[in-house]
Amino acid sequence: MEKNDFKVEKLGANKIPSPYNKGKFVDDDARIAYDSEVSKLEKYAANLDELPSFEMAGPREKIFHDPAWSKAAIMTAGGLCPGLNDVIKGLTCTLKLHYKVPVVYGIRYGCRGLIPEFNLEPMVLTPENVDDLHEYGGTILGSSRGRQDEEHMVDTLVRMNINVLFCIGGDGTLRCAHDVAMIIKKRKLSISVIGIPKTIDNDICAIDKSFGFETAVYATNEVITAAHNESKGAYNGVGLIKVMGRDSGFIAAYATLANSHVNYCIVPEEDIALEGGDDSLLEHLKNRLKDKGHAVILVAEGAGQEFFDGEKDKDASGNALHKDIGVFLKSKIKSYFKEHNTEVNVKYFDPSYMIRSTPAYGTDAVFCMMLAQNAVHAAMSGRSDIVIGHWNDRFTHVPIALATRKRKKIDLHGSIWNGVKSITCF
Repeated sequence: MEKNDFKVEKLGANKIPSPYNKGKFVDDDARIAYDSEVSKLEKYAANLDELPSFEMAGPREKIFHDPAWSKAAIMTAGGLCPGLNDVIKGLTCTLKLHYKVPVVYGIRYGCRGLIPEFNLEPMVLTPENVDDLHEYGGTILGSSRGRQDEEHMVDTLVRMNINVLFCIGGDGTLRCAHDVAMIIKKRKLSISVIGIPKTIDNDICAIDKSFGFETAVYATNEVITAAHNESKGAYNGVGLIKVMGRDSGFIAAYATLANSHVNYCIVPEEDIALEGGDDSLLEHLKNRLKDKGHAVILVAEGAGQEFFDGEKDKDASGNALHKDIGVFLKSKIKSYFKEHNTEVNVKYFDPSYMIRSTPAYGTDAVFCMMLAQNAVHAAMSGRSDIVIGHWNDRFTHVPIALATRKRKKIDLHGSIWNGVKSITCF
């Protein structure tokens, strides 16, 4: 990481006194170090100006946008995720109650809502109509996948006199937000574009966690326990669970650590051998069933794609559509044990849509609210082309180009995966 990777785009000088009076202001030079290990910090000791660091998020004493003349818009795009409605509520209430922004629009069905041809009327959001929003999963605004013409999106923002746009979404949505911000910059418009990173897979770069992830891990607990009970209740029972995780296996890994009934955790980051020795999955499973009589397997949806041939289709956002590893493993386990004249009873669980559409729980809901508040502070202070991140227990401003540079993945030599390996048998 280089120092310039962390540079935050600003629309101009902050000259307007902030009306926000609910806490301490953050200085513009407040930074959060990217590396927290002393050994890594020492190499920058001679020249602290070269230290890679994030700009700290939070309210500024002087702001760029005049709240009385501002109009904000909120958009959700991509797949559902726990906490979407919490973030919408947090953005609306912070804008309306603390900055007194007169108009907050909810853009319907993602990027489509900014394209006139779809004829999607925006919602007007108020503290009253978002009051109980946090109690519900999904998104009140609706969502959709796929990019739209960014030039036309900016045309709509200009036509509606919107000067603050919040984009709640994952990798594809954030790339779209970045392109919108670049067009705004090229046209020399004073419109802030702020992203709130939404990925249940927790796979956005330079951000230590994303909202919805903690709830997803929590929600797997009941399914894992059910799979364990089913496997123990059948002769040579195997509870097989598929969870979300297109390119990164964080949900599977953390769920395994949270519920040690899991005996096999399979993630996209690590290739596995199905057959061909005691270290292969099926041979190992056969030996475990001889010894214990039951097993629980947890697999991320993007794992094992090396077992499938042919070109992969793509969804509307350009993401590769993975083949169904859960159904594949279920079939392989059954056929393998049939070949070995051994009875096996596979109980298959796919809770993906149930998990992603649930409301956010506990501290995850708190995290949603704080992301939303910091997004509003960033926008009103004239920041743009950033996402609100979290790093070393602080909220940060992360340039979208940095956040979307690559997918965050499990470090197979790190503490999380070592922890998984230490409590599983494979």
